[in-house]
Amino acid sequence: MRERILFVTGRLAEASLRQVLQPLADRVGFDFEIAVLGISVAALMRVEWVQRKLQVPNGCQRVLIPGWCGGDMQSLSDHFGIPFERGPKDLFELPEYFGYGRSQPSLETYSIEILAEINHAPRMTWQALLQQAEHYRQSGADLIDLGCIPGEIWGDIADTVRRLICEGFRISVDSFDQAEVESAVEAGAELVLSCNQSNLEWASQLPVELVVIPDDPRDLKTWKPTLQELDTRRHPYRLDPILEPIGFGFAPSVARYFETRRQFPDAEMMMGIGNLTELTEVDSAGVNFILAALCEELQIKSVLATEVINWGRTAVREFDVARRLVRHSLQNSVLPKHLGGQLVMLRDPRLHELGDQGLREISSRLTDPNFRIFAERGEIHLMNRDGYWHGSDPYEVFDRMVAVVGTLTPEHAFYLGTELFKARTALTLGKQYRQDEALKWGFLTVEEISAVERRRAESHGRKTSSQEQI
Repeated sequence: MRERILFVTGRLAEASLRQVLQPLADRVGFDFEIAVLGISVAALMRVEWVQRKLQVPNGCQRVLIPGWCGGDMQSLSDHFGIPFERGPKDLFELPEYFGYGRSQPSLETYSIEILAEINHAPRMTWQALLQQAEHYRQSGADLIDLGCIPGEIWGDIADTVRRLICEGFRISVDSFDQAEVESAVEAGAELVLSCNQSNLEWASQLPVELVVIPDDPRDLKTWKPTLQELDTRRHPYRLDPILEPIGFGFAPSVARYFETRRQFPDAEMMMGIGNLTELTEVDSAGVNFILAALCEELQIKSVLATEVINWGRTAVREFDVARRLVRHSLQNSVLPKHLGGQLVMLRDPRLHELGDQGLREISSRLTDPNFRIFAERGEIHLMNRDGYWHGSDPYEVFDRMVAVVGTLTPEHAFYLGTELFKARTALTLGKQYRQDEALKWGFLTVEEISAVERRRAESHGRKTSSQEQI
């Protein structure tokens, strides 16, 4: 027998809910009933109120309550004697809730190590340096790379390395100065950037792994003497053909990574990705993803990243997400999409629209002064029992509404202004707007407390006049 599920909703969402459930029930294989309670917006529901107002029809085997409903679901299950569940906040997400979408993988595995460089480390105070290192660690960095300054000697580098290691960090050092490097290695640094013929004589004496670069980045033959010497000594190293900025040999430099992998199929390799993320005036997330895919396919097992320029201020976290996405894609032979959208930051993966007919139906059924806001098809839509106003300019929409409704309280005007411009931002960027919810910015999303929940917290369950307006 097919399971019979009762879906609880408010008056305004009934038509949309029915449109979603009719095809979903056939595909998933359940029967449904809809209970429309005496409230316009489901977000205003509370468990105690539902318990008083709901009547469960015979034959229903479980009940889905809108995700915004506050309170303990178990109390409803105990009262009615059947399971109650809190469903998604957005009814359009019901297909995913019932497993008719793509399940999200854990994305726990990755193969690329991130070295996060602290630029001009010698000029930073200990507290500033520790703060930057901790930020990188929280962003996913595996090693902290101390970027030294050519022509200057960092006398405190050994002490800094020891202190960072005591804080649980793995350390690499980026310098060609012998005294700096030797001090850092003696203090516990495990990797040195970089090595070529200019410092091979003393660098090859160090008991740590080296990053080898060509003497002339345009000619891979120039690192042959360095590699021969290190191979003779059986000294560990990884190869970095040097990624060049766009406009300064980018494409040939990418080709060098392919050629290096062809010549040395089993060698460890590294790519310094900052020459693209820092020196290309575009949002860095997409750049990081493409570079992560290139590294994954060529089995380049480490990258050097940094966050100096403002547009790349989250570059390490972006690459951490990217390396997990590309690993999942290659391991499972699937396209890197429908994987949680953590790097979809500017626009949303998909948009749900009610359409003109749906919006007008909602508007015609409003009987209270609470405002509902929607954003779709290039316009902001504002409505309550007194009217329906829409347009592309939030100021104009607001003014036309005030001309009908009258003056609002400062608190209510602030709320509407905030929501209207959030809706305007959503329209501008192609994002999904949901009233009282944060816009989604991938892993940068900062969740918001809805106005309704804020009022509930402030009044301890007692409705206030401002809540009634909102």
